[in-house]
Amino acid sequence: MILPTPVDLIRAAGRFTFTERTTVRADGDAAQVADLLRTLLGPATGLPLAPGTAGTVVLTLDPAARELGDEGYRLTVDPFQVSLHAARPAGLRHAVQTLRLLLPPEALSPRPVPGVVWSLPSVRITDRPRHPWRGFMVDTARHFQPVERLLATVDRIALHKLNVLHLHLTDDQGWRLPVDAYPRLTEIGSRRARSMVGHAGSTRYDDQPHQGTYTKAELRHLVAYAAERGVTVVPEIDMPGHTRAALAAYPHLGNHPERQLDVWTDWGVCETVLGVHEEVFAFCRAVLDETMELFPSRYVHLGGDECPTVEWENSPAARSRAAELGLAEPAHLRGWFLGRVGRHLLDAGRIPMCWAEADGSTLPVEFTVMPWRDAEHGREAARRGHQVVMAPHRSTYLDYPQSTSPDEPLGQAGYVVDLPGAHGHLAPTDHWDEAERARVLGSQAQLWTEFVTTGEHFDYLTYPRLCAIADHAWNPVSDYTRDFLPALAVHRPRLAALGVHHAERS
Repeated sequence: MILPTPVDLIRAAGRFTFTERTTVRADGDAAQVADLLRTLLGPATGLPLAPGTAGTVVLTLDPAARELGDEGYRLTVDPFQVSLHAARPAGLRHAVQTLRLLLPPEALSPRPVPGVVWSLPSVRITDRPRHPWRGFMVDTARHFQPVERLLATVDRIALHKLNVLHLHLTDDQGWRLPVDAYPRLTEIGSRRARSMVGHAGSTRYDDQPHQGTYTKAELRHLVAYAAERGVTVVPEIDMPGHTRAALAAYPHLGNHPERQLDVWTDWGVCETVLGVHEEVFAFCRAVLDETMELFPSRYVHLGGDECPTVEWENSPAARSRAAELGLAEPAHLRGWFLGRVGRHLLDAGRIPMCWAEADGSTLPVEFTVMPWRDAEHGREAARRGHQVVMAPHRSTYLDYPQSTSPDEPLGQAGYVVDLPGAHGHLAPTDHWDEAERARVLGSQAQLWTEFVTTGEHFDYLTYPRLCAIADHAWNPVSDYTRDFLPALAVHRPRLAALGVHHAERS
């Protein structure tokens, strides 16, 4: 049994065994996917999988196989040959991941594992995803996540056929993206003096400085590494709220340029926001231009949610700008701000994204939105014509506790996202009409990192709940009891072979 659950799997008699003499045939663009197969299987098996014109493992691309779509594949295994077939390279990469899951779990080890028979059961699998966007967001701003952890995350989500790694790179508590035009963003904005202990509103702090930033070389390597595995890295630069770290570096971009701020040390929503004077938009354009140089993704996320308006309401300059624009109140500057910055992305051939808010009607329809409050926010956005990636917090926020057990590690307060709840997330829901469903790109899991200070905690929160979300994101008819739970039982040794410190609760 494998995860995500294949759409169609037929078992047959016999097994295929990889040996030192096994060769691989792949022509044209399929050759790069064959290289990926060698890269992924080589560390554990030590097998060369040399190219050969009479290969017993055959990778083929057939653009005429339209029934497979952009990411579908057909994998056939018999005792004599393994055939991986797809219309596009993305489908072949998914077939490679399925092949890995059919091997013994030790095949996923990063180190040599001697004495294992590397065999596959005879099967015929025809598989394709329901939606094109199947994502995982990692917050690197609250607690910096080393690039090695992000590279491992790419490998793990690709195995689960997720195809988007969304990086939350900036926030009130830290700025992680290097920007040559504004060096103080990382010199000042990447370091906070301490961190809050406990939930938002706590009066306790650890008094331990926290800092971290990526180099451009590291980010380029991450993007290329992910692309080889079929994963797109989508950057998020939060604005006009969640910008305290940026304003600590450049106070003149705020509504009180005379005020010197620190990088925020609390959790929750900070009232400090960007101003609306022209220098702010020059800053946003410069930051986004350098972001687009690093990340070729079609989508660039602007954050956009949880933007307090008290500073604009108390600012003569912001009130004057709102009046000039004919806006009923300063609060409407948020939609205007995002629309203006989003236009810069559109002019560059990119698609702006933001988190959906209740006042989403002010956003240009060209924005793709991520509704996080509930499914009905997503439906409202789809009705307005937006493309939608569903991310409702009650089923996709992996920073929420997994249970009410007293030994559960600290998580966001208010809700529990258990394994059935994570698997129960569907995008969209059945009662949406056809036009609304057509605007849903897919779904995404989120890991906010206020309390994530170690790799072990990162893993514990993520797995196996991400396995559950990935299962339904790929195959929405997978049943929790009949399909997912039995597959997860077989899947846990694979997580162990990957070195994942996963939760044992089901």
